[in-house]
Amino acid sequence: MASVVTAIGGLRIAMDWEGAERWWLLPVLLSVVAQAAIAWLPWARIVRSRRTRRWLTAWWLGEMPVMLLFGWVDRDGWMLYVPAVVLLLITAAALWSPRFVIALGVMSVGGYALLLPTRAGTNFGTTVLLVAMMGCIVGLTALHAKSRRSLDSRRRTAEQRAETLLAASADAVIAIGPDGMVVYATESITQMLGVPKQRLVGRNFSDLMPSDRVLPARQFLDELIALPLGQSLRSESQLQAADGRWVYVDVLATNWVDDPGIAAAVVSLRDIGARRELEEKLHVQAFTDSLTGMPNRALFRQRLDEAVAADDDRPVTVLLLDLDDFKLVNDNLGHSAGDELLTTIAGRLRRHVRPADVLARLGGDEFAILMRDLEPGDAAALAERLVRTIREPIRLGSRDITCSLSIGIATSAAGERPGDQLLGYADLAMYAAKRAGRNGYAIFDPTMTMSVLEEAQLRVDLEQALEHDEFAVLYQPVVDMQTQSVSSVEALVRWNHPRDGLLSPYHFIAAAEANGLIVPLGRWVLREACAQLARWRAESPAAAGLKVNVNLSARQFQYAGLVDDVAGALRDAGLDAASLTLEITESMLMEDIETAKRTLHSLRALGVRLAIDDFGTGYSSLSYLKQLPVDVIKIDKTFVDDVDTDADDVALVDAVAGLGQALKMQTVAEGIETDAQWATLRRLGIDHGQGYLFGRPADPEQIRTLLDGVSTVSA
Repeated sequence: MASVVTAIGGLRIAMDWEGAERWWLLPVLLSVVAQAAIAWLPWARIVRSRRTRRWLTAWWLGEMPVMLLFGWVDRDGWMLYVPAVVLLLITAAALWSPRFVIALGVMSVGGYALLLPTRAGTNFGTTVLLVAMMGCIVGLTALHAKSRRSLDSRRRTAEQRAETLLAASADAVIAIGPDGMVVYATESITQMLGVPKQRLVGRNFSDLMPSDRVLPARQFLDELIALPLGQSLRSESQLQAADGRWVYVDVLATNWVDDPGIAAAVVSLRDIGARRELEEKLHVQAFTDSLTGMPNRALFRQRLDEAVAADDDRPVTVLLLDLDDFKLVNDNLGHSAGDELLTTIAGRLRRHVRPADVLARLGGDEFAILMRDLEPGDAAALAERLVRTIREPIRLGSRDITCSLSIGIATSAAGERPGDQLLGYADLAMYAAKRAGRNGYAIFDPTMTMSVLEEAQLRVDLEQALEHDEFAVLYQPVVDMQTQSVSSVEALVRWNHPRDGLLSPYHFIAAAEANGLIVPLGRWVLREACAQLARWRAESPAAAGLKVNVNLSARQFQYAGLVDDVAGALRDAGLDAASLTLEITESMLMEDIETAKRTLHSLRALGVRLAIDDFGTGYSSLSYLKQLPVDVIKIDKTFVDDVDTDADDVALVDAVAGLGQALKMQTVAEGIETDAQWATLRRLGIDHGQGYLFGRPADPEQIRTLLDGVSTVSA
């Protein structure tokens, strides 16, 4: 505006001034050029400087005498004076206070009052009227200045409030121009990145990002700018902090590029590092076994599905590993010892897998290995190494524990079978290894499916048999070898199968032992035998001295609640403990002699009698036998069959009889079927006998009839 007004003055000089005075045109033109040149400076920022504003004040005040002088010199200058002064007042109202505008207006009115009568030749009335109108203009510009300052004050207050709120927010806000330059940033950016916002403004936003994120970020900005005004996009990215670390941020960007007041994309940044850390922690927890640090079942299944879905012909091999009788460790030593054992096992397994293999703990005592490019022969060799490794003793506290491992192996070409089917095949093979005696491995064969289905059906039938009381207990007499009087009866379980009739233990005991149902079955037999003995004693005086023998299975003997089960059965039946004899096989004792000794002493503390069944078929030594609190030695049937004809069997039985006398143990010969066997055993000094010669297993009513006809003797 100053350039235009000055140019108008220059045009006036060129057109109407005398030739001698036109030299004024040169400084006026220089002034026009100078003012036009500085018009391109960033005045919106310059006027905020107090020093600049003082110089501008002097410039405004200096304009008044120049305009007055021009109005005085030019014959029509008084007419140009009014619009020039009005323009000066209007521009002053945009920058200065009402007080300054009034002062400037007083000066302009004074100059106008001087020019009107002297240069325009107006009379007093006209002069007063025009001066009054000029005064009104001054008043209006002063009111405008006041209103403008009030609006500016409210705007600054609102901006300060917004700045305060933004500074207090954890979110940082930056404005990015269409060219990618940061044009604005809040103080929160300093807390987030450690970079002063003054250093951030004027930089390209790509300077804050990793190189692999620059192109996606540029595409994100282009996509945002293409949206309608006010629309937003959301994303996640990384920014580099001043200390070099990368900060994960949630980005909410809104397009205000076409808004003339903003002309930028406004981006809100929220630090999500803590959230991502938590997500990563949860991800680790979701796919990692907390005890061993291995992948868990979920991650193993994911890797297995990826392997079988791979578009290649490389074979996929799964090894499923299960510790044998791990539950006994938890029951006898506690869960902390079990956890320590699993951690040790995991460490040993790690030493035998390749970096590319997946070793996982599926849960409990079950592990799995996923391997590629492994031939069946190599898988078998690996399984052998793993079995040997796990078999090495493990120190738990003050004890050495020996574990065994059953491994199932299944292999198929990639894409040939679904992952769950391959894992199921490995599971079938693993159970085949357990059925074969444990501590070994088996490779899946399609015939396993049928046998497993049969076993599964047998398990269901056994569970239903327990639930529906389909089992029965028969009793076989044990007699005194000299008098043939019944001293005790051995409880023998049978299964009244609804389809197959009465089944001997041969048909179901092994299956019950394998699937763990032998423990509840054995508990039921124990309670039923004790209760039946109590009924016989109540019904027949001849049963007053009768005792009952109950066999314990391997799992039942290892069961931590065995002593409580025995005590409960005696208590509920109302029997004295000496009325019960528990029979344990020699092989069960020798499997873990120290644990066996503790269990036997706990049972002896109840007062029950203890017998070693099938003596001679195991590997017990005299030193161990002497340490065990055993009352009875039962000689296995294999040594009785030919005792009347085979000198070796005679010598063996004679030695056992002498051993029993030396250790003050009673002896019982099993499987006596002939009078010759009976006579030989009686001559050798065997105390009691059992077999078909004296009676087959019979139901409780038949035993009561036998008792009424044959008196019992104390054993």
